Amino acid sequence: MNLQVLIPIVLILSAVGLRSADQPGPQRSYLNRLSRLQNPQPLLADHPTWVEPIRETNRWEAPALVQDPGGTLHVRAWRWSYNARGIIEIPNQLHAPHTAIILVHPWGIDDGQGWNTPEPAGVADFCTPDKNHLAARHTAEVINPFLKSLRSHIGAVLYSLPGARDSIRRKLYRSFDHKPTAQEQREGKRELEERLSQFVYRGSPLRQSFNLSTTTPVVDYFQHFPGLDASARYNNEGFWELPIPVTQDITVFPEDVVVYDGEGYDKLRAFLRAQGIRHVLLTGYATDMCFARTCAGYENLSKDFNTFLVGDATLATFPAHTTPRFATSTHIAFASINQLITQISWIQNRKAAP
Repeated sequence: MNLQVLIPIVLILSAVGLRSADQPGPQRSYLNRLSRLQNPQPLLADHPTWVEPIRETNRWEAPALVQDPGGTLHVRAWRWSYNARGIIEIPNQLHAPHTAIILVHPWGIDDGQGWNTPEPAGVADFCTPDKNHLAARHTAEVINPFLKSLRSHIGAVLYSLPGARDSIRRKLYRSFDHKPTAQEQREGKRELEERLSQFVYRGSPLRQSFNLSTTTPVVDYFQHFPGLDASARYNNEGFWELPIPVTQDITVFPEDVVVYDGEGYDKLRAFLRAQGIRHVLLTGYATDMCFARTCAGYENLSKDFNTFLVGDATLATFPAHTTPRFATSTHIAFASINQLITQISWIQNRKAAP
């Protein structure tokens, strides 16, 4: 028998979920009634190679949060509450055409397109070629099939990349205000190959010697030899000015949109609103950095859209580990304090109830 716990707080939310302060709308009373879940199964357990399952057993279920009339996209989600002393699971019913999938930073690094990690000590993306290849496997095996399964139902698919839009990627990918023709895409692909092949992917080797203070040698050591130096010393001058492509492990469709961090969040927000988007399923890399704090990161999006972090469609950086699963699980759990977390198997497009 479920233990019914009534928390005497009435939350006032918009009829379509959490609303932005500059978008007042109809309101409803939300009764924050929690029912204990008996013998719940671990969360994020479908892809243990990529994310360590969350085994917290103090779990509750709350009433539906997003309830779009006629919504066919069912998205169960969870969050952590210290005050409730456990995980709260919440069902949601989204109108699929008002939903976007955003993939944060699917960098085409070491994937055969020509943008390669510089040798002998350069760093980019997950910071070693082996780790980049491992992340590419996750993209191909987990994220790309997820995109394919929902593409025909949802309102938009977007990818975010660093920097600003350049003349080459303008021809390759659809952006906020331009959709390239087939001819432009052929030209862009040729220009990308030429530009990336001309760069010298070689920087300086590791420093062999440097001076240390006799009183604070540890301070000086890390100043001279930091754990992560992505500067021109090791990557060569101009590496970060190259046009970063979307990874080949994603099937990019002509209608898909590429977002550039340099254009800023305001433009992204305006574009999504113009497309009628109110809900975002967020995927991508890296959970501990870009996924949270770049232009299309959840710290921005969750202020204006009903945002769901797809916990098994993201990877955290994982220094000193051979697997990302522990780091990813940790950072998703930390994000769950103020974000809703879902997983691929919890996102289902079904017919609306009669």
